[in-house]
Amino acid sequence: MRCSYCYNPDIVFGKGKMSIAEALTFIRSRQGLLDAVVLSGGECTMYKEIIPLANAIQEMGISVKVDTNGSHPQRMQELISLRLINYVSLDFKAMPDKLESITKSIFHREFEQTFNLLQASNIPFEVRTTIHSALFSRQELIAMADYLASLGYSGKYYLQNFMNDTETIDLITKRHQRLEMLPYPKDRMEIVIRN
Repeated sequence: MRCSYCYNPDIVFGKGKMSIAEALTFIRSRQGLLDAVVLSGGECTMYKEIIPLANAIQEMGISVKVDTNGSHPQRMQELISLRLINYVSLDFKAMPDKLESITKSIFHREFEQTFNLLQASNIPFEVRTTIHSALFSRQELIAMADYLASLGYSGKYYLQNFMNDTETIDLITKRHQRLEMLPYPKDRMEIVIRN
């Protein structure tokens, strides 16, 4: 994906690469100091090497969290089946009609498959959306919450405010107007605003 508001352009475009061996050496040097490691990105489930990496981390007695956009459900299925992850943050980027304009991709079906895999597993997970007021209206955010509720999601739905004055993949000239609350029936789902 190439989300216009992404504040990790260096990572997305491959700057600062590290081999699996280097990553494991780094993590081993902090064994006993770390409780968990977050595998993130870009998109960490793109890489088949995530399986041996997550396995090696867990063998050190360190928990593994995965941050994913859900675009690779087959890899998520492997991670779940092998019990290699302890927690997942699933990024819900947008509804299908807006997904391509925001992410330059069309992975909604894959997102839904990943969501269903997590919903059927016993792995704790959250769903979150990073929002920029130039890209999302309140009505669109409510529609996204309704969609999650229709899928049977009963966890907290986290809306993360975009951080202004941050380098992004695309230049967004309009400043983000922070969202402080979003009225939504709590009996359907709790929406939590982050940062």
